[in-house]
Amino acid sequence: MTDTSDTRPTEGEAPLRRQSRLQRLMRYVPLIAPVLLFAVPCWVLLHGGQNWPLPATLLGTALLVLGLVGMPFAMARGHGRRQQDRAAIVGDTLLGASWILFTWSVLLGVLLRLVLTVAGVGESQDRARIVAWAVLGVTAVLLAWGYAEARRVPRVRRLDVRLPRLGPGLDGFRVALVTDTHYGPLDRARWSARVCETVNTLEADLVCHTGDIADGTAERRRAQAAPLGTVRATRARVYVTGNHEYYSEAQGWVDLMDELGWQPLRNRHLLLENGGDILVVAGVDDVTAESSGLAGHRAHLAGALQGADPDLPVLLLAHQPKFVDQAAAAGIDLQLSGHTHGGQIWPFHHLVRIDQPAVAGLSHHGARTLLYTSRGTGFWGPPFRVFAPSEITLLTLRSPQH
Repeated sequence: MTDTSDTRPTEGEAPLRRQSRLQRLMRYVPLIAPVLLFAVPCWVLLHGGQNWPLPATLLGTALLVLGLVGMPFAMARGHGRRQQDRAAIVGDTLLGASWILFTWSVLLGVLLRLVLTVAGVGESQDRARIVAWAVLGVTAVLLAWGYAEARRVPRVRRLDVRLPRLGPGLDGFRVALVTDTHYGPLDRARWSARVCETVNTLEADLVCHTGDIADGTAERRRAQAAPLGTVRATRARVYVTGNHEYYSEAQGWVDLMDELGWQPLRNRHLLLENGGDILVVAGVDDVTAESSGLAGHRAHLAGALQGADPDLPVLLLAHQPKFVDQAAAAGIDLQLSGHTHGGQIWPFHHLVRIDQPAVAGLSHHGARTLLYTSRGTGFWGPPFRVFAPSEITLLTLRSPQH
């Protein structure tokens, strides 16, 4: 008989065990996170030595408990099987407000209290009350400002992108990018029309939408998406799916965009020529497409480039920035992506970085691949944007000969 009591795990067992522990931990995040979002502010505002009058303490605590119970309930009814828009608006708003309140409860609850203590300001109760009022004031200002930022028509962000393989005939080629419009429970049909009017003022050669058009089916959000049919481009309008399409009957969105005059680049490419030089414009389905179980949907870069001359410059549309690893391996010149929203509500971008190689802006990957990550044109869920402004992007492609 062989004694196996001291047998060490094989090479692959340790990572698998760590992964299983992480997976078990992640199961509890949806339970723990809401409690923290409300428990921390409850302590900092009401039970951290402020000694408010008892009615004020009881009322404030009751409101925070109501938020803790109401937020998951509203989000479940709004984003679950019932898909109730009013419930989604309530749940999303509570989520955004609680995140901002939690963030500044932590920051001011530690830093401001420390500063006041070191400066010798007041007694312990005075410092606790100053911190509470500061948290409430900052949260109120950021909620008002963040709501206005989320609902406004995005500013145009303009930049030149030099591509070493771009021919001189394509120098100055103008590419407009909109992404993550997220038409949803809040009716934004008028906002959508104004966004499209702004895009048309750019007189772009190519207009791209890199996915996450909406939260909901094409039939349900058609009125908000309809203005996309008015977008003008001198050469082409192209679209790729985002992960949110795969929560809401993705093929319906592909069909609607086709109906509105956009070319869905589902693992395929088109060629744009000017002045004797050619640009390959390719697109892939979102990386979540295959796991959706929808027949024929998957991210397939080789299929998207099949038949294209490998010596030609390639502009690739891929919803998520993390697809850039495959793009760089294939020698893509420029990838356009969205998905991150730039974090949307500070400091959420730190969590986005765990999953994505870039949060916003232009970045270099591999030997020659550039990635441009848009902060997005709309917003998801909470109707707030804090230190992560939305954008419509105009990229002017430049040849090294100019």
